[in-house]
Amino acid sequence: MKGTLMPSVAVLAADGFETIECLTMVDVMRRGGVRATLVSIMPTREVVSSLQIPVTCDALFDEINFDEYDCVVLPGGLPGATNLRADQRVCDVVCEFAATKHVAAICAAPFILGELDLLEGRHATCFPGFEKSFPEGAYTGEKVTQDGNIITASGMAQSLPFALELLRTLAGDKAVEKVAEGIQL
Repeated sequence: MKGTLMPSVAVLAADGFETIECLTMVDVMRRGGVRATLVSIMPTREVVSSLQIPVTCDALFDEINFDEYDCVVLPGGLPGATNLRADQRVCDVVCEFAATKHVAAICAAPFILGELDLLEGRHATCFPGFEKSFPEGAYTGEKVTQDGNIITASGMAQSLPFALELLRTLAGDKAVEKVAEGIQL
């Protein structure tokens, strides 16, 4: 975090994203005082979830200055996660953030981190079956795993704990308490 600027996250959305995983992150970040930008990697701001729910993003990928962000978030869902993986711009940003900032990925999306060789000597989780790209010993099977600047979660049911873990990392316990007041966990 630079100075007193509020922390910020870029949530990347591709056609076929998992609605709850994506929008819960945006919702929790904004409630917690973190600037969350929903970013379309598609040619238009409108992306369509895996359940055919159209969502209008805040910006297109090429409109974003990623230097202004502390974390990039990869929602799961199919073919959303494979669409993210197929975009070289996304892969470049994920590698850069894994080296210098924060990366958060949920459900199927952590396979991207494995394929980009970002989980060497790390622990991570994902939806069962997507750990095939993980190096040996990396897969925890936990609901949410944080290893340094990488946070991963196993699936849609973990969307809220996943988002709260990232909020805690970026904005602290007070922000989490503020958001969690209205939530029965």
